[in-house]
Amino acid sequence: MADTASPSLSVQATGRRKTSIARVRLVPGTGAITVNQRSYESYFPREALRLAIRTPLLVSHQLGKYDVIANVHGGGSTGQADAIVLGIARVLVQLDAAQRPGLRKAGLLTRDPRMKERKKYGRKGARKRFQWTKR
Repeated sequence: MADTASPSLSVQATGRRKTSIARVRLVPGTGAITVNQRSYESYFPREALRLAIRTPLLVSHQLGKYDVIANVHGGGSTGQADAIVLGIARVLVQLDAAQRPGLRKAGLLTRDPRMKERKKYGRKGARKRFQWTKR
């Protein structure tokens, strides 16, 4: 009976940043964080990204109470880490609505809308122009 109770307690949310999309699940557990079936220490070698991923759990005082299971694709490592952060924050709000003000104040519930600007025709990139020659 315990096996049927644990899947019902898991909650899922989606986080996005640039072109990265993360599906995040929280399951009651010991605090293990898994990203794409790997430990997050091996997936994110930079300590700053690992700290960012733990931030929503630290702000809401839930570190060590839930296991985080994240599937992420697209973008680079920073975008993927930020997508996971947003996903974890959204899951925590689903679990306990009282966490919303603290997570909002820390800026963890706001989706960063900045995307790469598209390349324009007649230019080298989005804004850079070709070199102009007078003669």
